[in-house]
Amino acid sequence: MPERPPTGRPTVQVVDVWKEFVKRGRRLEALQAIDLAIEPNEFAAILGPSGCGKSTLLNMLAGFDRPTRGQVLVHGEPVEGPDPRRGVVFQEPALFPWFTVLDNITFGPKTRGLRSGAYQPQVDALLEQVGLRGFESHYPAELSGGMKQRVGLARVLIMEPQVLLMDEPFGSLDAQTRSLMQELLLSVWERHHQTVLFITHDIEEALLLADSVSVMTARPGRIKKRLAVELPRPRALEITTSPLFNALKREVLTLIREESLRAAREGGD
Repeated sequence: MPERPPTGRPTVQVVDVWKEFVKRGRRLEALQAIDLAIEPNEFAAILGPSGCGKSTLLNMLAGFDRPTRGQVLVHGEPVEGPDPRRGVVFQEPALFPWFTVLDNITFGPKTRGLRSGAYQPQVDALLEQVGLRGFESHYPAELSGGMKQRVGLARVLIMEPQVLLMDEPFGSLDAQTRSLMQELLLSVWERHHQTVLFITHDIEEALLLADSVSVMTARPGRIKKRLAVELPRPRALEITTSPLFNALKREVLTLIREESLRAAREGGD
């Protein structure tokens, strides 16, 4: 389990963040006045229409980009660049093509100088849980897109980061595998309680996994509403049939539809 800094403040703070891009000489506002606080051990999800800046926000928390103005803080410190304490699961897994599945998963522990005996039991468990048993010696070119994503997830999870940043990690998986991966992620979070920011287009996925769901507006992206998901934990897929789950789903659907319609109207002007 990762060491946890003293609490007393949110783990993640996004303070009045704006982000602009310049494209063909024109300024495009991607994010506008974003304020977001994620408490220690909270699982937070972000939903919104395509192009609203969800991934842009995650990239700033990962240290891959910087805000035009405002602050992005983790454990009270400005994010200046990538940090192994913040694990990132990408929309498309960035695997080393010359490494086998096993070598990709164990790359992090090896670079930290850990002996295989210290992490091998966890590797074995992850291989089983994400459905990679028997694929240890395969190379990425021999895997389907879904299998590659499982390797990417396992490679991050084995490092047990304090903050887990996930950009639509299960979007390329088939429905059955996606459900299994959601259950795996719930299990991992219940054991280790990392602070998580999870980007998704899937309303049911967000409500199943998260403690809070922030719905973003169409571009320029702002936080339209943040909902507390007060469903009991530990959670299982069966909770998606509960009256509270479906009431939350209807509310989020309404918010997303409002923004999608607004984006369509403005796009047609």
